[in-house]
Order: sequence, then structure tokens, then C-alpha cells
Amino acid sequence: MLAASATGATVMADPRFSSIHLDGERREEFRLAREALLGARGDLTLQAEHSGGFAAGLGEFHTAVDHLANLAPAGTKYLLMDKDYIYPLKTGMNTVGRMPDNDVVIHDPYISRRHCAILVHAGDGCELHDFASKNGTLVNGHKIGGPTTLQSGDEILMCNRRLVFVTRAAAEAGPDFQPTQSP
Repeated sequence: MLAASATGATVMADPRFSSIHLDGERREEFRLAREALLGARGDLTLQAEHSGGFAAGLGEFHTAVDHLANLAPAGTKYLLMDKDYIYPLKTGMNTVGRMPDNDVVIHDPYISRRHCAILVHAGDGCELHDFASKNGTLVNGHKIGGPTTLQSGDEILMCNRRLVFVTRAAAEAGPDFQPTQSP
């Protein structure tokens, strides 16, 4: 089922972007954040989303890869890492939160259902969008107020959960990376 967003782009109806569980002001903040995210996708990113995101043949891939294996699916250009897992990011929208239908599932009761999203552009680059989360999202210690461009090595903090954004090239070139968990 297709739905038109306020930005004029046609998007697939996606239950991950429902704001029905929120009340009043937070619902409106969520809707504005959702429209900013959906509007930030370019034509190449939309095309990549519809063709599967990862390299051909990998199909749909959700959430964590055991960090000890230190392997992400071939064709994965960007990753989130914590002390235990690697979270491969696909081209397009990658939702992050505690609900099991997110692309990156974080099992923490303080993380919002849909805490934030990382938009991986088809050409190059990624941006982080907060989804009007109750506790906010920080990058390198600063609370984000809108879409924030990510660089390899940026630390993303959601409540007490610390993730590090890395490019696959940086992860393969650098020493074994072991981010620490926030207290």
C-alpha cells in the first residue's frame, strides 16, 4: 500500500512510523521528525530501498551479528557497534529502538520504541534522525536537534546505551574495536 507524505514523496505504508502510541505534543514531534526523515531520501536512496538495500541476494537482514564473529554481510558499507554486537546498516532507513520490528533492536527498557533512525544514502553518507524520543539522542556528547551527519567513529548515546558508527573500511583497517558500555 502506498501513501503520500507531506513532502510529496510516495512512500510505502510502514507500521514502524506509526505515532498512535504517543500522546499530544510528542505525537506531533514524532510526525515532524518522520517527515524530515522521509523527505531526506533522494531518488537513488529510494530506488535502493525498493530493491533491497544490501547487495543483491542477501534479502532482508535484521539487527545484530555476533561481534565475536566480526563479520557483517558482504556489501555492508556502514555499521553500528557496541561491546557485543555489530549492527549492519542497509541503504535507506534503518530504525533503531526497543521494538522487535526495528532494523536495529536494542533491548533496553529506557530506549524508546522508535528511538531514532539512520538514513544511509545510496551515493555516500549517513545521517542520524531522532524520532522525538523521550530521552533524546546524543552524538559525541551533544544532543541532536535535527538531522545530523555521521562520521566514522561517532559515538551515539541513547539513554545508557552507547553505539559507535563506523564505516566497514575503517573497521577493517583499524585495530580490534571494543566500545565500552556506559555505566
